[in-house]
Amino acid sequence: MAQIIAGFGVPHTPIFPHFVKRDGPDCETAKLFAAQKNELAAARPDLILMFDTDHLNTFFLNDLPIFAIGVDKSFKAPNDEPRDVPNYVVPSHAGLAAHVRAAAVAAGFDVGMTQNFSVDHSVTVPLHFLTPDMQVPVIPFFISGHVPPLPPAARCYALGQAVARAVESWSEPKRVVIMGSGSFSLEVGGPRMAPGRSDGVPDPDWAMRVINLLEAQDTDRLIAEATEYQLLKAGNVGGELLNWIAMLGAIGNRKPNYVAPQMQNGHAYGVWRW
Repeated sequence: MAQIIAGFGVPHTPIFPHFVKRDGPDCETAKLFAAQKNELAAARPDLILMFDTDHLNTFFLNDLPIFAIGVDKSFKAPNDEPRDVPNYVVPSHAGLAAHVRAAAVAAGFDVGMTQNFSVDHSVTVPLHFLTPDMQVPVIPFFISGHVPPLPPAARCYALGQAVARAVESWSEPKRVVIMGSGSFSLEVGGPRMAPGRSDGVPDPDWAMRVINLLEAQDTDRLIAEATEYQLLKAGNVGGELLNWIAMLGAIGNRKPNYVAPQMQNGHAYGVWRW
């Protein structure tokens, strides 16, 4: 039987690989990702299932599912050319991905499917830091967190629960890590950018509120407060919090080992291991 053995919350800022290459292993971002890399190695995963939000690179407005999963033996990454990120071919697990999709549909979730696909920095950047040899298979699970209407937070949490049941019903023994990729408050290329930058953190109080609720294991309050209004108020990519909420649904009601803020970017790094 497959089992879920850890949860990780990760950022995916596309310029981070360039900054780390420029500033070296002692910079803040390098240290934060290195700590997570060590935790991931200690978990010894056979597979990663990552909830992420595509930035209109894998999908577009003429074909934009609320939920979708990648089903193939491997996929290419990245498709949006973040600086200092090589071209990767990431192994996946088509059988388990199809099983998860079928189980989620049976549970009442209309989950789309993409095959022969590529992914953008929302998947690639965390993997670039955490599994740079790309030996661990990865299943991307896409949640629409940028373009309204956004799926409700409670629905995303329930989706995570359904995914967990599907993973745990897989007959082969697999150690599975669930990841949620994204920011809590961030505006990219919009009117709430910081002066002189291409992004900004419009609602730092909300980002800290999310971190405090994660640390307190108060998932019910987080779900109640993560309304569509609040997520959009937090920036045009504030809906990426839904990926973390789906991850929480998949790993169950557990207290994190740590949640490390990076407030200048409106996000954090989280680890749940047991």
